[in-house]
Amino acid sequence: MGTALRRPPAPNPEPYRFSRLDLTTASLYVAVAGFFTLGGDLLAPLLVQLSPNLAVASYGVNLIFYGTIGVLALAAVRTIAARDVRILATRPWFTLLMVPVSLVAMLILTAVLVALSGPVQTSANQAGLQALMQQVPAWLMVPLLVIVGPFVEEYIFRHLLIGKLSRRINLWACCALSVVLFAALHIVGQEAVTLQALMPYLAMGAVLVFVYVWTGKNVMFAYLVHAAKNLLAVIFIYAVPPDVLEQLQQIQP
Repeated sequence: MGTALRRPPAPNPEPYRFSRLDLTTASLYVAVAGFFTLGGDLLAPLLVQLSPNLAVASYGVNLIFYGTIGVLALAAVRTIAARDVRILATRPWFTLLMVPVSLVAMLILTAVLVALSGPVQTSANQAGLQALMQQVPAWLMVPLLVIVGPFVEEYIFRHLLIGKLSRRINLWACCALSVVLFAALHIVGQEAVTLQALMPYLAMGAVLVFVYVWTGKNVMFAYLVHAAKNLLAVIFIYAVPPDVLEQLQQIQP
């Protein structure tokens, strides 16, 4: 009497293999971000029709964009994100300590790079955000800048560009690409690209890449650091009066 042979269970898909959802999400992100960069002037008349307040309309468009990408990114990375949260939960002391340490390291590296490159220059992206935050209340900006935005950027610039792309090309080349593209994203719209505007984002990108790789490609830890940094920026901008903030930015180191 024979017995039927049992097939071995199908192996689970590799967690760092590119999926169709990754391709869809990244393509949509690049396409919309590119349109905002190259065709921003074409968008202005539409924004005015959506709302007489251009800042409110701009906020709404950004929220829809990042919200849509955020839902797709969460669906694409949910398994790895859940795994990373479980890992962090086993070491809460590590998370509570290393998030502020990472922020301090980011501030120190930014100060060093700015000192080497010359007087700090506010990027067009930063100036636009500050102008937007002067007209939109904090409770609306926090979901965009602290919750959704950092998650989308960590998914794109760390999880995809390092976690998944490093299966095909050298890890350190992926890290360098992540830092450069992350910084480039935050200075789009500049009439002239300068080191003074680029350095703060290079420092931020470098620290986020370091903590991501150092923690074994833990995208949720990098997200926590990114979100904490943005939260500090939001608190600072809303806590400091606009005229004082403008004077601080004009101070030369």
